[in-house]
Amino acid sequence: MNSPTSVVQSEALAKLRVQIDSLDAQLLSLLNQRARVAEEVGELKRQEGTPFFRPDRVAQVIERIQADNRGPLLNQHVAAIWREVMSACLALEVPQRVAVLGPQGTFCEQAAIEFFGSAANLIYCNSFDEVFHATAAGTSQFGVVGMENSTEGVVARSFDLFLHSPVHTVGEVSLLVRHNLLRQVNSLDGIEVVLAHPQALMQCQGWLSTHLPQAERRAVSSNAEGARLAAANPSFAGLASERAAARFGLHIVAHAIQDEAYNRTRFAVICLPQTLAMPAASGRDCTSIVVSVPNKPGSVHDMLTPLKKHGVSMTRFESRPAKSGKWEYYFYIDLQGHPSQPNVAAALAELQAYCAFFKMLGAYPLGHDV
Repeated sequence: MNSPTSVVQSEALAKLRVQIDSLDAQLLSLLNQRARVAEEVGELKRQEGTPFFRPDRVAQVIERIQADNRGPLLNQHVAAIWREVMSACLALEVPQRVAVLGPQGTFCEQAAIEFFGSAANLIYCNSFDEVFHATAAGTSQFGVVGMENSTEGVVARSFDLFLHSPVHTVGEVSLLVRHNLLRQVNSLDGIEVVLAHPQALMQCQGWLSTHLPQAERRAVSSNAEGARLAAANPSFAGLASERAAARFGLHIVAHAIQDEAYNRTRFAVICLPQTLAMPAASGRDCTSIVVSVPNKPGSVHDMLTPLKKHGVSMTRFESRPAKSGKWEYYFYIDLQGHPSQPNVAAALAELQAYCAFFKMLGAYPLGHDV
């Protein structure tokens, strides 16, 4: 028999549930009103020939909503909710085709969802080469590629592909990456091969050397591909995300085994300039370029002098061989600021005069950490 207190609590809970149901109905009605307005916006954009997806507009809306937020919802959760709302509304205007490294369950897929929302139409590719090709060829409107990891450094292939591709960068996502050991059975016993992307294998080498010193480490095209192969062979294990574990029905034998706890990977969002032009300055921007200079004494110093002269901070400086056989290099440089700023524009103009090769890779708002 229920006590008087439990009866009162049950009645109070029932009233609160009725209140929540009523609020849910109001929310749904408002969301559909928003969607209908978004459809009208899409029709006007179609007539004008303007871009449907504008990441700067998404960022502005989320920042405004967060500024108005009085809780108890946390701003990070408000941002996630509104990104999904805007993604769903955009899908009514025109679905965004986004090329990512596949199969399902990769961190690249996760980065794309963080940027575009889950309503985006993801196109899964076997390599970053295919992502660049699909984006440049127009098979996809956008692409998402890994650029660097906080532990192991740059993804060299992505840097090389930028050199001759017509795409540019319009956004970025910084993703906290946790590598989990996935397997058919919930045990470390009998693991003969660990499969993952080469970067993941390097990021987990300390843990693997301690706990699975005899296991072969086999590089595959993506972590999700390693998980897919592990699902088919009981002696295999993969290093991948919780999303991949759910996708392929695998046990998480060990959680977060990366050697560095604060392990982040930065992903670039790329597209053709005619799909989306360079985003306007946001106040927190990065400008990415690639250059080469004549192979003579002092040329690198001369190239960097305009940056100091005009007060432009360099946040990245990476070199990659030009593969000419002459010990020449391309330099990939990230600058703080936007080309529309007078000091950045002046520095770029003077810097370009010193260069034998100069290419703008993009200017875009700095990504938020996820």
